[in-house]
Amino acid sequence: MNKKIIKNKNLILCVSGSIAAYKSIYLSSLLVKEGANVQVILTESAKNFVGESSFSGITHNPVITGYYNSKTNLSIDHIEIAKKADMIIVAPATANIIAKISLGISSDPIVGCILASKAPVLVAPAMDGDMFNSKQVQKNINELKELNYQISGPEKGRLASGINEFGRMSEPDVLFEKIISSFSKKKDYKNIEAIVTAGGTIEEIDPVRYISNKSSGKMGIAIAKALRDRGASVTLVHGKIESNEETSGIKKISIKSAIEMKKEIDKLVDTSHIIIMSAAVADYKVKNVSKEKIKKESLNSLQLEKNPDILKGIDGSKITKIGFAAESENLLMNAKKKLSSKDCKIIVANDITLEGSGFGSDNNKAVLVDMDGEETFPLMSKNELAHKILDRAKKFIN
Repeated sequence: MNKKIIKNKNLILCVSGSIAAYKSIYLSSLLVKEGANVQVILTESAKNFVGESSFSGITHNPVITGYYNSKTNLSIDHIEIAKKADMIIVAPATANIIAKISLGISSDPIVGCILASKAPVLVAPAMDGDMFNSKQVQKNINELKELNYQISGPEKGRLASGINEFGRMSEPDVLFEKIISSFSKKKDYKNIEAIVTAGGTIEEIDPVRYISNKSSGKMGIAIAKALRDRGASVTLVHGKIESNEETSGIKKISIKSAIEMKKEIDKLVDTSHIIIMSAAVADYKVKNVSKEKIKKESLNSLQLEKNPDILKGIDGSKITKIGFAAESENLLMNAKKKLSSKDCKIIVANDITLEGSGFGSDNNKAVLVDMDGEETFPLMSKNELAHKILDRAKKFIN
């Protein structure tokens, strides 16, 4: 990731009144450290949590707190900085400021600046979990997505109200990575139709129980987003997933079982150029699914039968196939076997026993294996790894 890509970029950091405002001080420091020119807009309510001097001391720019500050040469501060902006970041974004942006209510310089600018906008919501889940806030966030604004988070965790829910602002490091990524976007997958699979499949035993696995779907979602950002038209076929990541611009098809996943993929293969199969598909299904709940005394054994090997069954001469190998031993040997047996161009191999990597984690450590050899990557975010996979896969796309 080329951090220096933001050197001399004009970034507007808009801070609204949330307890998470302290995180934006660190974010501004990260951006300035890499050479960005950061201009901060602070709402009146934000000043209850952080001070102007913290931001002005880091950015070496006066902080704009109202429409009539006259801190720029034009004296119409929000207009002058809007015209020069390369990106606008709203972090934290309260329910109030999200509603104002959505409706275009320019009662403060944040909304006025956004309305007057053609720069891309990144919004990082932060609020109580029940507020975030309300119909009004969700409607407003969907409006921002329709405007092609990028939404980051919120994350799940303990909130000021004491509940454990989605509402925590994305961490500064995460936002920093997204900002860098937005300036680093290639469009080398333009006109490419891509299929990505993610998450774990579910094989029912009875109306209550099922067979599944620990896949969170985070890697597949990261790949789908990377493809989208690089110009591809993406369909994400997913099982159960544990992610609240923003996926605007990606067509999503939800399935349960391996058979359902196969049926959806079969519909797409003939019109697609690449399939990246990161889903954890169950190898077996229950032969006779019970329509009634099985009493525990009777649940001594299950008769299983093999699910179809979805990736192996796809004609590799018609579409570029990339598979995953989640292994606990003999990583390279098993990856090379899969490369051949499944007729893939690349196998992404990862050791599921490594701490902080793989299932459920935001990070991954992988080896990319193809016929030309293998390339080992250190532990990195799944978003970064997604781009590494696409960089290597590009040579196989017709």
